[in-house]
Amino acid sequence: MTRSLGNDQSRRRRVRRRPFLIFGILLAIVLVLGVVFVLSDRERLDLSSGVPAGVPGSMVPLSLGNVHYTWSGPSDGPVVVLVNPFSDPAYIWERNVDALTGLGCRVLCYDLYGRGFSDRPRVTYTLDLFVDQLRELLGALAVRVPVRLAGLSMGGEIAAAFTARNPELVDRLCLIDPQAIPITRKTLFPLGVPGVGEYLMTVYVIPFVLSSPVGDFYQPQSLPGWGDRYRPQTTYRGFRRALLSTLRHFPKDYMAAYRRVGELGKPVLLLWGEKDTSIPISNAAGLRAAIPQVEFHPIALAGHLSNYERPDLVNPLLTAFLVRR
Repeated sequence: MTRSLGNDQSRRRRVRRRPFLIFGILLAIVLVLGVVFVLSDRERLDLSSGVPAGVPGSMVPLSLGNVHYTWSGPSDGPVVVLVNPFSDPAYIWERNVDALTGLGCRVLCYDLYGRGFSDRPRVTYTLDLFVDQLRELLGALAVRVPVRLAGLSMGGEIAAAFTARNPELVDRLCLIDPQAIPITRKTLFPLGVPGVGEYLMTVYVIPFVLSSPVGDFYQPQSLPGWGDRYRPQTTYRGFRRALLSTLRHFPKDYMAAYRRVGELGKPVLLLWGEKDTSIPISNAAGLRAAIPQVEFHPIALAGHLSNYERPDLVNPLLTAFLVRR
């Protein structure tokens, strides 16, 4: 009887201690997660009105903030405007600019809002925002129109939408590995969940996915310094917010702009990395159907950023199309 009573008392003490143990474990997990977040968060700098030291280019004030841009090539050449992908800044075109300027083109590169060294306004990052940014930029810089436009990945959708809405401003359009997959709640999960998306973007997506060449290139080992080029933009406040807002608010009907471009009948070049795993080349069929006049070229042994990985194949096609009279 005494032993049974002692066992009962011991069990009751364990039961009473259990909530405190569970609370302690949960508190320890929260503290660990918090420490990981603080250590991973690189956004500790504010952008000034000028270009950071050592960064080429200039700033121009637009309605939502300053935009970083660079001009290359002769001032009297035909204007080519290059539109960046989802998160990479203007250096993503550095392996293509010389080929264009060498044929007499005047090349304009710029950073999308929230990326590179352009401001990160506290707004909703939609397709309309980026189309308006490009239209304002051309006006602010008094760019001769119509321009010859090229867009990479998400920049392809932006360039197509810009062309669809401002056909008088675009002479011809080049799409490179363009955005051709709808961003739905299912594909976005869990980044679409408030709080969870911010955490994952900080501790995993930005430092280990976006800062690595592994997902975007077929042969990432050929780009050992990729992370060092990418990371500086991640140290400015608002980078994470801009990326998440873009993912959460881009249009579900991604084909609308491409269909309108097809109706306009403007010359269109489509280049796609055969080894693209981010937006597989199989999606080219839908774009080719939407844009009947498109000139299509697969790029061998290239991943998602085929212009950067295989400039030897892309540049001859790009220049022949954009410089063509």
